Amino acid sequence: MPALRLAEIIRILETRYPPQTAEAWDAVGLVTGDPEQEIRKVLLAVDPVAQTVQEALDWGADLLLTHHPLFLRGVSSVAATTAKGRVVHELLRGGCALFNAHTNADAAPGGVAEALARAVGLGETRPILAHPSASLDVLVTYIPVGQSSALIDALAAAGAGAIGDYTACAWESDGVGQFLPGPGAHPTIGSVGEVTRVPETRIEMVLPRSRRQDVLEALRAAHPYEEPAFSFIELGSWSSAAGTGRIGDLPAPMSLRAFAQIVADVLPGTAGGIRVSGDLDAQVRTVAVCGGSGDSLLDAVRAAGADVYVTADLRHHRASEAREDSPAGPPFLVDVAHWASEWPWLPRAAADLRADVEAAGATVETRVSETVTDPWTARFERGAGAPPGPEPAMHADPTLGAQP
Repeated sequence: MPALRLAEIIRILETRYPPQTAEAWDAVGLVTGDPEQEIRKVLLAVDPVAQTVQEALDWGADLLLTHHPLFLRGVSSVAATTAKGRVVHELLRGGCALFNAHTNADAAPGGVAEALARAVGLGETRPILAHPSASLDVLVTYIPVGQSSALIDALAAAGAGAIGDYTACAWESDGVGQFLPGPGAHPTIGSVGEVTRVPETRIEMVLPRSRRQDVLEALRAAHPYEEPAFSFIELGSWSSAAGTGRIGDLPAPMSLRAFAQIVADVLPGTAGGIRVSGDLDAQVRTVAVCGGSGDSLLDAVRAAGADVYVTADLRHHRASEAREDSPAGPPFLVDVAHWASEWPWLPRAAADLRADVEAAGATVETRVSETVTDPWTARFERGAGAPPGPEPAMHADPTLGAQP
């Protein structure tokens, strides 16, 4: 089977992880690479760092697909005198493109948050903070009876009639249309100055509001009338399946201790391990998760009624305030390594990419990096000879006295 060009791979990725759903501060998309190059091998990793770049080049990857961006802020140089500059130079020398899906992959159905939710055992989930649905219109137009099929096909090609996994969706009903051609008109049916009544089919098709102009141009190009009648009806908005974090239920209640052990067992191991705040014997069932740094969602997690919240990078004060607000009850906290919380998305993203490329009549080989790029490399605990209890070790200073 043939390979796809990078531009075609990007279209597939941006369909699953729309760039417009990324946070305003984020930087997502193509970083290096020629849109015309063929993509036969894709390595997936959380971080675009020297280790994963070398792994991609050693394997002969044409594309390194990462979760984290290489650049989040503007730069004036990519000289090889910096770590990020060296990454760019290595990729260019090796002919390997770099593309990232960050907060748009966090929010997407089948994305980072959903993969973490599945990994820790949740079934059906919903976003903690749902994104609003895309703005939609309904196109209403009319065409002589028997001529609707070709028009529906043209409108569908322009972006109308897509509902979920279905395309070319349309509603038709027959009636009678009336019009009076004026001077200067060149009617397809009827004559100038004479009222004409024609059996017509009313067609209704939904479309993204962003495609309104494309659909209107397709309507005018495909319709037999000189001036087709049409209207766009704006639909109300509702919550979409995309959004920040996920919340759902475990198959059965269990102790916080047992749940935390499951989290530790299913996520990749890191030096930081798993930290827990709460009564280990308390029963939990409703679980909220957020891959990456998630302490900004603590209030929303509490409002959603979660028993326990799994995320990364919980800061001391936010975690302390959360426990003070609920000293004896939920939400309990399970803090994991940032890298580990996002890694479970990679196998799913790889499988989805292969399936999407195959659906396009091509093939691609994928590999998920297992290189641990969490920045923490070791953890030390107090040794057996350390003073017992919470008292800090003391050192003697003859000028200051005992100091902690």
